[in-house]
Order: sequence, then C-alpha cells, then structure tokens
Amino acid sequence: MENNLDKKKILEEKIANFNPNENGVTCHGIFGLPFNVEESKVVLVPVPWEATTSYKGGASEGPKAILDASQQIDLHDLVNPTAWKEGIAMADIPTDIFYKNKLVKEKVGKYLDKYFEKEIDKGLQDEINAECIELNDYVKETTGKFLKEGKIVGLVGGEHSVSLGYLEALSSKYKDFGILHIDAHSDLRQAYEGLEYSHASIFYNALKIKNVSKLVQVGVRDFCEEEYNFVENNKKKISLFTDYEIKKDLFEGKSLKKIFNDIISELPENVYISFDIDGLIPNLCSNTGTPVPGGFTLEEVTFLFETIQSKGKKIIGFDLCEVAPGKEGEWDGNVGARVLYKLCLLALKSQKKK
Repeated sequence: MENNLDKKKILEEKIANFNPNENGVTCHGIFGLPFNVEESKVVLVPVPWEATTSYKGGASEGPKAILDASQQIDLHDLVNPTAWKEGIAMADIPTDIFYKNKLVKEKVGKYLDKYFEKEIDKGLQDEINAECIELNDYVKETTGKFLKEGKIVGLVGGEHSVSLGYLEALSSKYKDFGILHIDAHSDLRQAYEGLEYSHASIFYNALKIKNVSKLVQVGVRDFCEEEYNFVENNKKKISLFTDYEIKKDLFEGKSLKKIFNDIISELPENVYISFDIDGLIPNLCSNTGTPVPGGFTLEEVTFLFETIQSKGKKIIGFDLCEVAPGKEGEWDGNVGARVLYKLCLLALKSQKKK
C-alpha cells in the first residue's frame, strides 16, 4: 500500500512540474510526456517487424518514426483534455527484434525467388513460419505481462501480422471481444505467398481465436476472391463495410453519423481496434507498404473512435500498424503519432464508468 502511495505521489509531482504547453522535450517519452512505463496507465509496445511485407518496406522503422514525431504534438484534446495525466509511455524499441527482422526478411527474399519460379522451398518456408510464431510468442508474452499489471496496451507496428500475439493475450483476459479493423485491405487470406503468418493473413488467423466473437472491417477497398468468399461464408462472425459502400451511402445522403452508428452496432461490448495506417487517404500515409486510393481522413476516423466511446463500448486494446517514414521526411510518422494519441485518449475514456 505504501509503495502504491509513493508511486502516486511521484506521478503527482511529475504532473505538477510538467508544462503541457511546452511539452516537446526530447529527453521525455512519447508525446513529450515525462512518464515511464511503470507509472503509466497506457503502455505502448513497439514491434519493429516487417518480415513478410509484399510490396514496399519501411514498417519496421514505424515505431521510431512515430516516437520522434510525437514530441511536437499538442496535448490538449477537446474530447478528453486531461487524459494524458493518467500516463502514456512507450516501452523501449527492442533492437533484437529489429535486427532479427532484417535476417528473416532476407530469408523471405530467398524463399520468394524460388516461389515465383513455381518452386517451394519447404524447409525455408517452415523456418520462416517458425520465426513468425516466435515473434507472436514474444508479443503475447510482452503484452500479457502489461495486461496483468492492469495497463491498457497499445501495439505499435511494424507490419499488421504483429497483432496476433496481442489478440491471443487479450483472449486470456476477456471471454468475448470484437475487433474493429480499419484498413485498405481485408487481410483474410489463409496464407499469402505460401506464408501462413503473413501480414495478409492476420485476420484469418485472428478468427481462430475462440474468444474473438466478431470482426468488423471498415474502409476496405482491396480484397481478392478468396477473401470475399470467406466473408460471404462467415457473415455471422464478419461484417464488411467497404470504402465503396460507405462512400455510396454518403453520396446518396446518408449521414456519416448514421453509417458509423450502424458499424458500431455490429460490435460487442469489448472492442479491440486494429488500425492499419493505409485505412487513411494516401496523402496521409504515402510511404506505407501497400497504399490504395480512397480511404478516410483523420477527422473521419477520429469521429469513428468517438462513436465507439459514445455508444458505451469499452476499448480493451488497440494497434497501429504499417506506418513507414519513407526517404523524404517524417510526414507518415507525424500522422501516425496523431492517430496513436487519439487511440490512447479514447481508450482511456472508454474505460471510465458511466
């Protein structure tokens, strides 16, 4: 008890000595905040992994790009202005994962050279899948530890495949939860390029988790026949709101509020948000691995997050994936940091008792 009181006092002193109007102190943590992981309510777990990316690379550099860009974000938010005082911190970026990713990505390159020549290197295929399972185990163990400590955990990728371990960890805490998936892609392939744990298979794998009762996909505008048929054959468990259908409703006079209310009504009480940055319009994420025309503005997805909270849903966790800084600057990291901050604030607010 005394230890908890000491921690509370230290936190109060940090808040009292912190100037939120001049928060961009680079020696501080994410968003320029002075908190460490232990004293923060929200803990962000970076996973610099992009071993199975199939188009452009760079997602493994996403966590650092977001951290660097986050320092200059103003903290005052109209929906939840004082939430930052509850503590938000990012765990250290694991350099061992970053460098292991490079080695596995080289293996994937060798494997694909043969794959595209219609030759499957079964040994290399099994080796890559095993490396991905090991990465999932790391994510499950790391996020599970913070969940046991009562933290709200946000995962910062990396490619989208990194979310699987966290979803498995959440299934140990929650008997029933839904996934709100915002993305340009459906990511429902049974395997992609022969790799079972590809970024393109994350939600096919996620639906194997018994406690995931519903997958609601929003803004999707690229999917293959296999994925479309999978959705059609699993309508009780999957609801798909494509970008085309959402825009069509808007063009025909339906309000965005009504569209988002209909989307959120498909979700159970406990909600996990899985956000691929390419769910946004491409000029907000031009360096992401697989950009697609169409998508949401930042204001639209913020309104979607707020709708989840206003409908009484509880955000039990979230991820932000596929942010890649690119060569020409930090714009993608800047946008990613702003999405991440909104996710942190709304997750905090959604867990308050009504």
